[in-house]
Amino acid sequence: MSTCVVPKALCIFWFGFKDITVDGCLTQMFFLYMFAVTQSAVLVTMAFDRYVAICDPLRYTTILTNARIAKLGLVGLIRSVLLILPEPLLLQRLPFCANHVILHTYCEHIAVVKMSCGDTTVSRTYSLVIAFVIIGLDLTLIGLSYGLIIRAVLRISSKRTHRKALNTCTAHICVMLMTYTPFLFSALTHRFGQGIPAHVHILLANLYLLVPSMLNPIIYGGKTKELRNKVVKYPWRM
Repeated sequence: MSTCVVPKALCIFWFGFKDITVDGCLTQMFFLYMFAVTQSAVLVTMAFDRYVAICDPLRYTTILTNARIAKLGLVGLIRSVLLILPEPLLLQRLPFCANHVILHTYCEHIAVVKMSCGDTTVSRTYSLVIAFVIIGLDLTLIGLSYGLIIRAVLRISSKRTHRKALNTCTAHICVMLMTYTPFLFSALTHRFGQGIPAHVHILLANLYLLVPSMLNPIIYGGKTKELRNKVVKYPWRM
C-alpha cells in the first residue's frame, strides 16, 4: 500500500509537485484499497495456516500445498478487485466543485468524495458497507480460527506446550492489531467524527499506511532467533 502513496507524497514534499490528474487520483485510490483488502485476505490465510499447524500438524503439508496456497491468494486478489473497482467508477461519474484541493497526502476516498458537488450518497454508502463487510467477515474467520486454536491448546495438559503453541501466533496477532486498529479509527473518524480537526484525520490515515509496513519486518524479524542474536551482538562490535 505504501508503494502506491509514498512516491507521490515525496514528490509533493521534495519537489512541490502538488498536481495529480483525476484519472491518476482514481488509479491511486483503486490500487491503495485493493492492496488493503488483499492484505486483509492474507491475514485470514495466515490465521488458517496457524490453525492447521496447531490443530492438525501431521497433515499440514498435505493440506497447505503450494497449489492450494496459490489458489487462496488468487481468490483474495480477485475478491479485492471486484469489491474495490466500483469505488473509483462511482466517483468518476460525479461532478467536482471548483475547489480541487485534496486535504490529504494521497487520494483518500472520503477526501475525494468531499470535493464533489453532486449526490455522493451511493458512493459513501458503498464504501462504508464494503469496509465493514470485509472487516467483519475477515475478523469473523480469524476469530473462528483462533477459537479452534485455543480449544485445541486447552486440551493439551503440558503448560510448556501451551506456551510454545501460542507463541507461534503472537506475531500474527500483533500484525492484525496494527493493521485493523488504525483502519477502523480512520474509517470511523472520517464518517462520524464531524468535529474532529482535519489534521487528526490526515494523521490517522497516514498511520494506517505507514505503521504496518514499517513494523511488520521488525515483528516477524524479532521472531527469528538468528536475526535476534545478530541484532544483540551488533552494538558490542561498534
